[in-house]
Amino acid sequence: MKEQTKHYFWMPLIAVLLLLAAIGAVFIGVVHIPAKSVMVCILQKFGLFSGVTMPDFYTLTLWQLRIPRIVMSLLAGASLAICGGVFQSIFRNPICDPYILGISSGASLGAAIAIIIGWDTFLFGITALALVTALATLLFIVGVAKIKGGHATQTLLLTGIALNFFMSAVITLLIVVNQQEMHKIYFWTMGSLSSISWPEIAIMFPLMLAAVGVLFFYAKDLNILQMGGESAQTLGVNTRRTVIVTLVTSSVLVSVIVSFCGVIGFIGLIVPHIARILFGSNNRHLFAYSLLFGAFFLLIADTLARTIAAPAELPVGSITALAGAPYFVYLVLRKS
Repeated sequence: MKEQTKHYFWMPLIAVLLLLAAIGAVFIGVVHIPAKSVMVCILQKFGLFSGVTMPDFYTLTLWQLRIPRIVMSLLAGASLAICGGVFQSIFRNPICDPYILGISSGASLGAAIAIIIGWDTFLFGITALALVTALATLLFIVGVAKIKGGHATQTLLLTGIALNFFMSAVITLLIVVNQQEMHKIYFWTMGSLSSISWPEIAIMFPLMLAAVGVLFFYAKDLNILQMGGESAQTLGVNTRRTVIVTLVTSSVLVSVIVSFCGVIGFIGLIVPHIARILFGSNNRHLFAYSLLFGAFFLLIADTLARTIAAPAELPVGSITALAGAPYFVYLVLRKS
């Protein structure tokens, strides 16, 4: 009971801190908007202060640029973190995540191909190809690992790293050959939330809710899977179905994020590991804390990306990589 009480205290507290951070991020931006004007613009959306006239520039900046990317940073950060937790749980290793294993790069390659062939003008065009290439990448990695005998961590990591290099090379060649689309393709490789709009959030939010619901449904089975496939089957867990459903669900979620935001790496690596250290390995708790920490991490990273070099904007993927790459080296050394 004491352990459960601890979560009743920490989860609401972290959720409140996340909400305060999100509200604070609304007041921060390259375009200076007085704090009072920010409050009035927000309240007017809810029918308050309707008699006060605000400049259209303020309203546009807040509701078409700043607030949508803050909302997407929360959704994408939470999604990437829980997907990282799923990968680490399935492969029973804290070094695995969709970025390290090449799933994100696979989705990025699909997005680049979609841009070149003109599918970016179609609804879900980029998302569809990103999803296909991400799932193909996942199947290839798991297939190589099975040929080598099980989900060997070294085989998974080396295969994922090799695929990352290969797909990065392919994307570079596509940029060279199709220079007219260079800017769009470069966007996907670096990661950015600068062009997020409300229609994309309208797609992302229900998809995330559905995916998170599926992953939480299988959290108990993933806990049992930690003991090994044979032990899990003895305890009544359908290991094949659990692995397939959770891996495909996570890959679909990551693919959609990449199609909207580009490649944002290392969140799925850092966040679940920190949550596991602080609150244990029970996936029900791990997934919940990963959602909160992941949203907070990407919110801070994106706020830094759009303000630290103002008026220029840094790719948010570079901010997460600056934090994630050293941590990855630390994990490798600790694992060794």
